[in-house]
Amino acid sequence: MWGMDVEITLNADGRVHRLDIDPRTTLLDLLRECIGIWSPKKGCDHGQCGACTILLDGKRVNSCLALAVAHDGAEIITAEGLTSDSGLHPIQRSFIEHDAFQCGYCTPGQIVSAVGMLDEARAGWPSYVTSDVGAVETRLTDEEIRERMSGNLCRCGAYANIVPAIREAADGVRHR
Repeated sequence: MWGMDVEITLNADGRVHRLDIDPRTTLLDLLRECIGIWSPKKGCDHGQCGACTILLDGKRVNSCLALAVAHDGAEIITAEGLTSDSGLHPIQRSFIEHDAFQCGYCTPGQIVSAVGMLDEARAGWPSYVTSDVGAVETRLTDEEIRERMSGNLCRCGAYANIVPAIREAADGVRHR
């Protein structure tokens, strides 16, 4: 049974890919080894660090835990796919302006997670620390940002700059 490849189609960062893959292949390994998208990183390979975070059909996902065959036809956005013809995404710009990285290994996952987190907050999804769970849109305090980003670890400890970068970008995105 093993060794029988499965054909899938994915839209990754705006490009359609048709691939024959081993059914045990994770999205992380597919993106890095088959497609050549290097921004999602293999940190822990157990879904604990967030370095491999992608947007899968608009939702944050640890790509090391997702089997590619389960997501045939999906749309994937990585840190590389956040840029547009008009330049960097506001989160990317804010990370640069706030020097919100040190070694940079976790940065792509942090950025993608922040983008997904802002969408969740705008949609009114509460977190563990949300004071008004019935609010239409969640006010992103530093405590809210820390809680919502808690699945993304930075071994260098750049959190002191990551939180303000996200807060500033959130304010800018809200007022566009």
